[in-house]
This record gives sequence, C-alpha cells and structure tokens, in this order.
Amino acid sequence: MSKEKPSEFKPYHHPAGGWGAAGATAKVLMEQSVLVKGSRGLLAMNQPGGFKCPSCAFPDPDHRKTLEFCENGAKALAHEATKARVTRDFFARHTVTELMQKSDYWLEMQGRLTEPMRYDAATDKYVPVAWDDAFAMIGRHLQALDSPHQAEFYTSGRTANETAFLYSIFVREFGTNNFPDCSNMCHEPTSRGLPPAIGVGKGTIVMADFEHAEAIFVIGQNTGTNSPRMMTNLVEARKRGVPIVLINPMPERALIRFTEPQDVLQMATFGSTPISSEFVHVRIGGDLAIFKGMMRALFEADEQGERALDLEFIARHTAGLDALRADVMGCSWAEITKVSGVSEEQIRRVAEIYKRSKATIICYGMGLTQHHEGSRLLQQLANLLLLRGNFGKPGAGIAPIRGHSNVQGDRTVGIDEKPTQIYLDRVRDAFGFEPPRAHGHHVVEAVEAMEAGTARVFIGMGGNFIRAVPDTDRSYDAMRSLDLTVGIATKLNRGHLVHGKDALILPVVARSEIIRTAAGEQFVTIEDAMANVTASRGVFEPVSEHVLPETEIVCRMAMATLPHSKTKWAEYMVDYGPIRDKIAEVYPEIYADFSEKIKNPKGFHLDIPPRRLVWTTPNGKANFLVFPGLEVNPVVADPAMLRLATIRSHDQYNTTIYSNSDRYRGVYNNRLVIFMNQDDMKDRGLESGAVIGLETYSDDGVRRYVDGLTVIDYPMSRGAIAGYYPELNPLMPLGFFDEISGTPAAKSVPVKVVASVASAAPIRIAG
Repeated sequence: MSKEKPSEFKPYHHPAGGWGAAGATAKVLMEQSVLVKGSRGLLAMNQPGGFKCPSCAFPDPDHRKTLEFCENGAKALAHEATKARVTRDFFARHTVTELMQKSDYWLEMQGRLTEPMRYDAATDKYVPVAWDDAFAMIGRHLQALDSPHQAEFYTSGRTANETAFLYSIFVREFGTNNFPDCSNMCHEPTSRGLPPAIGVGKGTIVMADFEHAEAIFVIGQNTGTNSPRMMTNLVEARKRGVPIVLINPMPERALIRFTEPQDVLQMATFGSTPISSEFVHVRIGGDLAIFKGMMRALFEADEQGERALDLEFIARHTAGLDALRADVMGCSWAEITKVSGVSEEQIRRVAEIYKRSKATIICYGMGLTQHHEGSRLLQQLANLLLLRGNFGKPGAGIAPIRGHSNVQGDRTVGIDEKPTQIYLDRVRDAFGFEPPRAHGHHVVEAVEAMEAGTARVFIGMGGNFIRAVPDTDRSYDAMRSLDLTVGIATKLNRGHLVHGKDALILPVVARSEIIRTAAGEQFVTIEDAMANVTASRGVFEPVSEHVLPETEIVCRMAMATLPHSKTKWAEYMVDYGPIRDKIAEVYPEIYADFSEKIKNPKGFHLDIPPRRLVWTTPNGKANFLVFPGLEVNPVVADPAMLRLATIRSHDQYNTTIYSNSDRYRGVYNNRLVIFMNQDDMKDRGLESGAVIGLETYSDDGVRRYVDGLTVIDYPMSRGAIAGYYPELNPLMPLGFFDEISGTPAAKSVPVKVVASVASAAPIRIAG
C-alpha cells in the first residue's frame, strides 16, 4: 500500500448512510474532476427520460424523488464520467508487462478508453487499430475455427436488452450456445434452482410489496453496500414497526443503523433508524439448518393445533408436503443448532416472527447462492415461503437482490447457455436460420475449455471476466493460451492485460452517454431485479468520437463474421426500434407490444406467473422439494478448517475498485485483510494485526495459497472468516461450484491458516 496512506483499522461506530455517504459522493465527484457534470448526471439518473444507473439492479420506487441515486451509484457515474483518459499515448508509455504489476485500483483510476487498440507482441504494447481492421480481425479468427464451439462469448450484466438480444442472435447464427455470463458467478442458482419449485427463476415481488409486508427477512446480503437504495424501503418498513430479521455470518453496519441521506430532519439532527429487529449470527453454510429449524417449528406448531401452515393454499397450489415434513422432522434440534451455530431458542423466535406475519418478503443475496448446493438451498427457502402461502398476495414473495444493472434482462432476452427448445424454434422462425440445439458453456466450463485447448477465441461484452473467475493463476494461463481475446469495455481492466496471442480492446459508449446513429438519437432498455423494464437515455456527450455503441459493435462483428447472413444487421445498427419488435416476436408472452409499452415513462412489468398464483412447472403446481441433510458444502474433517467468504468492500463494485478502503468495516488503505472471530484467533495464537497466509483444502493436488494477509478482530460467526474479492480468488478451486448452476462456491471456501513469509506493511489498530 502507499507510504503516504498507512494501513489502519478503525471500527466504524456511526450509522450507515447520512453525512458519510453525502461526503463520499462529493469526494468522488471531485476526485474525478466532474463535480458540475456529475451533479447534472445524478439529476438524470433513474429518472424518466434519463438513464438507468450503471451500478446495481435495484428497481426505482413507484413515487420517485428528485434525487434517486445512492452513494455507489454516484461512484459508478463519477468513474464513468471522469475526465481521466486512457489514450494511445498512455499505451505507448506502458508495456502490458508493466501494467500487469499495477493494482486493480490504479488501472481503474486511469480513466476512460478512447479508441480501439490492438496488441502488438513485438513491443508488448497495445497500439491503435482502425475499427474496420478490428472487425476484420474478429471475422478472420472466428471463420478460421474448426468449430463454432471453439469460441466463448461472455456477457456482462450492464449490457442493455437490445444489445444482448442481438448478441445472442449473432452467436447462435454463428453456431454455438457458448454464453458464459456474469450470472453464472452470482445468481445462477436463482435461475436454475427456483423454476422446479415455483416455475420461474426470478423474484416474485414488486416495489409496492414492501409497503404491505408484515415481516422482512434479509439473508446473506449486505444491503447497505450492494443495494443501498433498498435501505429506504427497510427504513420505511421499520418505522411502521415491521420486524426485519437479518441472517448473516457478519454484522453489516447499514443493517444495524441507517440515516437516510434524503431525510432532511434526520440529516439535520444526526438521527438514524435502527434496522434489524433480530440478528441471527449464522455460521457460513448454516442457513439450510436455520430454514429447516424454522420449518420444524412450524410443523410442530401445526401438530399442536395452531394455524401455523396455510393449509388452504398448500392444498390448492402445491405438491410434496408429506415428503418435506418427513425430511424436516427427521432433523433433530441438536443437529440443527450444531450446523447453524444458532440456538434453538433464537430459531424458534424468528420462526414465531414468520408465523405471526400474514405477508412476508424474504430477500437474499450471494451469501445463499454462492455455495456448493446453492440451487437446492434456494429451493428450501421457497419451501419456507410456500408453507405460509407467501406468494401471489401483497407484501409477500421471494426477492433475489441481484447485482449488475440488467443482469436479469440479459438472461430474459437470450443470454443463456441452456436455451429452451421453444425459444430456439422462435429464433429459427423469426430470423430464418437453424440455431444450435446443444447446450453451451457456463463460466467454469469456458475456462476448462480454454485450458483443454478446445476454446480458441474469447469475446467479452463488458465486464472483467478473468479477474472475476476462480483459480486465478490457472485461469490466467488458460486465457493466455487463446488465439484471440476481445474486450469490449469503457475502462481498462485486468482482462485486457491477460490476453491471447492476438488481442483487441474496443471502447464503447457508456450508459450515461448519448447514442447517436444515422437514424437519430437512440435509447436502450433495462430490466431491473423486479422484472420492470424501463428506457435508458444517456445525457452526456460520448467520451470520444472514436467510441461506438455496443449494439453497433455487435452488428459489425456479425457482418464481418457472417457475410451471407440474412439478418438485417445494417438496419439494427442504426435503428433500435426494429430490435425491440424482434424481441417481441421471439418473446410474445412477456414482450408483446414492446415498442408501445416502453413509451410509458415508468416502463412496464414483465409477467411473473407466481404473482398470479400460476405455476409453470411440469405438474402445474408449486413444489415442495426435499434436500436431505443439513450441509450445503462438502465436510472437511480437519477441525482447524475455516470457511472463507469472499466479499466486496464498501468502495468496490464487483471487480471495480474505487479505493483501497472499506469505511463501514473500518479498514483504510488495505485490501489484503482477513476478518476473524476473536475465539478463532485465540485458538491459532493470533492477535489483531498479525500477518498470515491462507491455504485451501483441496483434493486435486494443487496448492492454493495467498500470503501477506492482515488479521482483523471482527464479530464473525465462529469458524467463519471473510476477505476481499478478487484478491482472494486464487484460493477458490475451479471445480468447487454448485453442480446444478455451475456457480462457484465463493462464500464457503475451506481454508487453513499457515505461516506467512511476506513482509507486509503493518496495519495500525485503533480502539
């Protein structure tokens, strides 16, 4: 870390939000030299006629305020609107080898990409390339493959619906379903685990449900950092006396106390609102035991004659209750408390909160999805909701709190490595070619294909793929074996430096910038985490005359690769209206009259059948699904084993690092830290500030080790530790993932403490 900014741990005792958030917003606008421009942009963010926040996927409220953004949204905009530029002169000054030595934060701070660049192996530098030459290079490489399946087409969640839809058509006309996607690394268990239970792989609530809920559960999700605008809903619910139950291995500041930055009275009086009415300090991987404990408490109450179950709902809408009851009642309270790390008394207490509520929302994040059995874990969450009939009524339902803006929309419009046959038939009928029918690769399979030499080309539509995936060293080697890598992006990142023999960086128009084509100004559409689709129109001038809209890049890649295609790429490149018409043709049930509906400034909701108590499962019912046992991760016999959860700091969005600090957790100028329970520290003879290494338990013969990590005494649950992603990705084996979804189990990596050989800079521990 920088000598000018020594590392420090200083516990944060203030409420989250409030003046801290306001100050951080002003600071980032000034750091990026966009105080006036950024302020103007914030007024247009998440407003009708403006652009959708490029950060998280949380929906807009039904009644918008003048300012409808959060601290993290302001950071995302400031870094997108920054005055800093990565020009040809920048690349002329730095070899790729030199840039690889820089931190992710340093790379982020260099600013916006301004023109297309090509890697030159002779100089180890990126050099300018004409757009036509770049597309010709892509076309040559793709056409030279022995099979279309030798190419991998990655998509970031920030890609708009129109672009994602055309990207899916281009790739399928090329001949493959290889669509590794950022969903594979986060909420894929939602997409794969929920459909057998409720018929859809999405959340079932809308924003208005928060106003009617009688209880809200937040599980495995750090709302104040990952979806700060949701805090407004929690504050309003808490003020109405709604109990909010937080289940997490580490307490998060925003879910303890929060000050609304837009509440003038609270800001003026330095007031705040307590958020969680009950904090359940679960062990990592212990959520399943809590769910089964709550269900057991309900079944016991039902046997005693209480109205603990909604028997009318169950009889009319569900199947499989008897098998679930037998499984749950077969789990003893002793086993439940041992695996969860939570007392029977507390589990019964939160079950009582749930039982008394006539309408309950359960929100969850990657603390549930990123486990070895994440998909089946979510099915148990659905079981819990079904027992009380918490679907299809105001104030009730399941709410996956997704990360990337439009990560859900990309999936809806075709970015899916396992497409349905119905969808493929409609693509055939709408575009006049026969799409491939075999399933393609998800993220882990894509890396394995690179490693095996069966993948030769990688095209990344946004994102920072190689920094996000597990098994860093192994994945780097796999990526470097490719013939061509293409990064389509707004900012320089590690993915452009870990590249194939040929490599391109293609800069795009950002979400906040105006899209102009020969047909005039265009807008794109975004689907939020509650399936509401809205228009997004940029307000800034593009960063450079040499950047292109993502949609044009897709069309021109297709034209260079598929010279005999009958698809109207040249038309779609300039007019986005016909793209939306084609989306409606392929998805008539949810996107009928797309072009008309999107004229509504508030957008429109896609149909989610469980909201209507319709279950699009094979048996037409919502299904109670049995998951025997209480463990969601493989058991490691060594009692010294700790479960590592990789987490984001408050000054980070996915792999984008805004600073090396984490205000709410009290960490400053250091990202190589480990949060550890005091008793776990004592067992290992450690004190706060000690420097350690971590080694992964793995049976594949590969030693995975990260050194130079500073231990911080933090109120983690016993046996659980946490540290920052992506720095700790080298500890995640590529093969440690949820079998149903392919999602890496990043929230439960088995590790042990080993001696450090690093000479890490000391961290000052404040009181």
